[in-house]
Order: sequence, then C-alpha cells, then structure tokens
Amino acid sequence: MKPLIIIPARGGSKGIPRKNIKRLGGRPLIAWTIDVARQVCPDVERIVLSTDDDEIADTARQCGLPVDYMRPDELATDTAGSREMMLDAMAWADAKGIEYDCVVLLQPTSPFRSASDVLRTIEAWSPDIDMAVTVTEAASNPYYNCFEADADGYLHVSKGDGLYTRRQDAPKAWEYNGAVYAITPASLRAMPLGAFPRRVPVEMPRERSIDLDTPLDWAVAEFMIKENMCE
Repeated sequence: MKPLIIIPARGGSKGIPRKNIKRLGGRPLIAWTIDVARQVCPDVERIVLSTDDDEIADTARQCGLPVDYMRPDELATDTAGSREMMLDAMAWADAKGIEYDCVVLLQPTSPFRSASDVLRTIEAWSPDIDMAVTVTEAASNPYYNCFEADADGYLHVSKGDGLYTRRQDAPKAWEYNGAVYAITPASLRAMPLGAFPRRVPVEMPRERSIDLDTPLDWAVAEFMIKENMCE
C-alpha cells in the first residue's frame, strides 16, 4: 500500500506553548513522530508536514524531512478542524501527482507510538472500511464506573443494568489514544471522522498511549523516558 502520512504541527498551542519543537527526552517533540514516519514510509515525498510555522518547518528539515507544503493561515486557528487540514494536504499531494491508497494521520503529541503500531494500523485498514484507529482500554467503563444523572439528578450507570460488581466482568470499552488514524480518502472527502460507520480498533498499551496536552502530561512523559517505561 501507499500511505500518505500527514503530520499536523501548527505553531499555536496553548496547553504547552510551542510544544511541537519543545524538547522531550533531549529531542524536539516533532522528531519522535518524524522518525517513526520515515521508518514506515522511506519515500519521504509521501510524508507531509502540515504547519504554518517557519521554525517548526526548519526543525523538521533538520530531522531529515523535506517541507514543501505550508498550511494556509485559515487552517491554523484554534477552531480549524483536522478534517479540513487533511483535505487541504491531500489536495496539495494530488496536485503534485503523489499517489496514495490511504491517509495516515500521526499527531506529534503521541511520541511513544512505534513504527509497529503504525504498520499494524495500516494493515488493519482496507478500502472496505472508513478508518482503522488506535485505541487503549478506557479509564472509565460505561457498564461499570461511568455514570449519568437523570432528570431528578440521580446517578445511573451509563450503559447496562449496573449489576456488574467486578470491572473485569464488564464488556471492554475503548477510547481513541490519538496515535494513529488510517483513513480511506473517499470517506474523508465524504463526511467528518465522527460520522464514519465503519471504524476498526487497533489496541495499543496504555504506556505507549500518552497524549501530550498539559504540562503534567509532559512531566509524566519525561519521567517515563528517564525510567525506560515507554518501550
């Protein structure tokens, strides 16, 4: 297969300022994702960095990734959606004559994903589905310890009859971990990701599923690197 790998890295970030080039474990955060992308796809022409920021683009070049595409300013705001960003990068690739079967989104905020995680997700994808996506077991299970309030303000378990007394007996629930999305191009052009009816999960362990959104997340990631806990 020929994946088009898109790495989104806009300049503005509020939770962790300048996080895409902030050093994690001694390297710019974006380097972690570029390394994995190049392992999966040695043809760097099919790896597209989507950034509006010259410093991020220069950092990517120093990591060995050519940057010929720059994200339009209107797609680099806090309200711009991932789908629109990917469609623009796809249109650029189409204009360049770059051929691809699926679109693979690799967010830099998942530094501990491995090349194997990406390859397993691509292998789980097929043109007959909309998306293969990495997941980890949800911290809260709707059959066991996730609750909703009714009209009277009383809590009731979100799903099922609430009679499970052990978490391990409840059906497993999954959450996206944000690491890898392998998407059918036609599906992405037709509808938002949340509307996809055919999504296939690819499980990743929690220790590789950290998603850097806050300074606390960053501190945890640094600790994991120091203690060799992210392998």
